[in-house]
Amino acid sequence: MKIKVGVLFGGKTVEHEVSIISAMQAIAAFDEEKYEVIPIYVTKNSTMYSGIFMKDLDEYKNLDELLRKSYKVSLVNNNGVCQMIRYPKKLFTSEVVTDLDVIFPIVHGNNVEDGTVQGYLNLIDVPYVGPDITSSALGMDKYLTKLALKDKGLPVLDAKVYKINEDIDEIEKDIIKNIKLPVVIKPLNLGSSIGITKVREKEELEEALTYAFSFSEKVLVEKAIMNLREINCSVLGDFSEALASECEEPLNAVDILSYEDKYLGGKKGSKTSSKGMSSLVRKLPADISKKMKKEIQDLAIKSFHALGCSGVVRIDFMLDTKENKVYVNELNTIPGSLSFYLWEASGVNYSELIDKLISLALKRDREKKKIIYSFESNILSGVSLKGIKGSKGTKGKF
Repeated sequence: MKIKVGVLFGGKTVEHEVSIISAMQAIAAFDEEKYEVIPIYVTKNSTMYSGIFMKDLDEYKNLDELLRKSYKVSLVNNNGVCQMIRYPKKLFTSEVVTDLDVIFPIVHGNNVEDGTVQGYLNLIDVPYVGPDITSSALGMDKYLTKLALKDKGLPVLDAKVYKINEDIDEIEKDIIKNIKLPVVIKPLNLGSSIGITKVREKEELEEALTYAFSFSEKVLVEKAIMNLREINCSVLGDFSEALASECEEPLNAVDILSYEDKYLGGKKGSKTSSKGMSSLVRKLPADISKKMKKEIQDLAIKSFHALGCSGVVRIDFMLDTKENKVYVNELNTIPGSLSFYLWEASGVNYSELIDKLISLALKRDREKKKIIYSFESNILSGVSLKGIKGSKGTKGKF
């Protein structure tokens, strides 16, 4: 019998389109002999849809038409079984579309990857692939990531966080005095290089801060590394066992990789524009020494465990070539394209990667079922609200 997998993607996030690309890549890689894949697309206003046309990337070019050809759905727990139901219910048809064995979230960014989706799936008690609520939230908040890594003695750049309601002139003065230019300014909880600016001159600060604040109520500012190489490494596993992939060096940008570098092949209209992170020009494997490679892979696994991750994660590193020192930059708890290209370079094809991710999800669910979350108690039998102020006369009010 095939495992029924609900692939959940989209959502109310600036990385909505990236999520669609990543999901379509993954859906195409599923072994159809093992899995029945059910697409679950979440619109930008958080409505879920499904349908056979939602497995085709080209259909999303006319989203209104795609939604007309599809149907609204919701996920419910019915006596311990996760079911996808259709609404509004059609006459003479069952509202239950299908049962689901496991959910595979392929979502990126705030409002989805940050623990929101994971909390929803926890609430309906369905097995799901990838990080749990805590590691998702930690991974999305760049400052909390730094604190968690620093607590484990891992190398990170010091940074400060500023809020949108603070006086921008005071923020600028503090940056100049306590961090010193050049700096990198980025939204606290976004990925895909959205909202990030490297600032070299004082006159550039206001525009960069305003730009970052347009995406988030908090921004993170850290010292910029001028002699920078970016090295990425993926980790696959859970708390008990984790493996590091081959390392890559992105090459599209001289400075900070932009959204276009990562997902549009460096320019609008690129032929590689639908390939997600796999379209990025890169050196794979990265041109680094064996010693440096081992150091980065070891740091990647330690970072993965520091945040309590599960599934597949991409860890981005900054290499200061002048000091020959490596810093952990950030963790992408559900990375673009699920970093399948890094695993292919490590001898694991995409279908095998999916097998492993689903296996990890089902393993976590089995372990979760061993934990006691409630116990029998007659505590309510002795509780009375009589005499509590405001309780009198409430009968029939609601």
